[in-house]
Amino acid sequence: MGRYRPPRKPGSFYITPEGEKALRDEVYQLWKVERPQVTAVVSEAAKNGDRSENGDYIYGKRRLREIDSRVGFLTRRLDKLEVVDRIPDNQNKIYFGAWVTVEEEDGSENTYRIVGPDEFDLSLGKLSMDSPMAKALLGKSVGDEIVFKTPDGERELYISKVQYK
Repeated sequence: MGRYRPPRKPGSFYITPEGEKALRDEVYQLWKVERPQVTAVVSEAAKNGDRSENGDYIYGKRRLREIDSRVGFLTRRLDKLEVVDRIPDNQNKIYFGAWVTVEEEDGSENTYRIVGPDEFDLSLGKLSMDSPMAKALLGKSVGDEIVFKTPDGERELYISKVQYK
């Protein structure tokens, strides 16, 4: 089986102020903190002579390529992103950045925040606006029921609360 993967469709270009700060912090950490440390290790390893059997040199160079690649990706992505930092006029409807509490069919409740694809993390309750569930939620209000498809079949949720913090 080949390693080819078809290019993915780019995600939405919206991000919360917190998400933008996290990406900028990652760029700073990689470029200003980690890269100089790895560069120093590679420089010292290069002084030891034979580089073909020098693990510090080989893995250090690999890590530098990974850092440069990630920083390049993040820099290009940050240039395209639009920070959404205002609360909508109609706070009863679900828009980007909303905290939404939904009730499952079994009565359990979960709260999610609708965020951009660069910052989603379901363990923290952050739901990508490009996900099927978020697409079904956007534009809806408290009291609405949504139905969306999942790999396990259709899922139905009841919207019990919407808020913007």
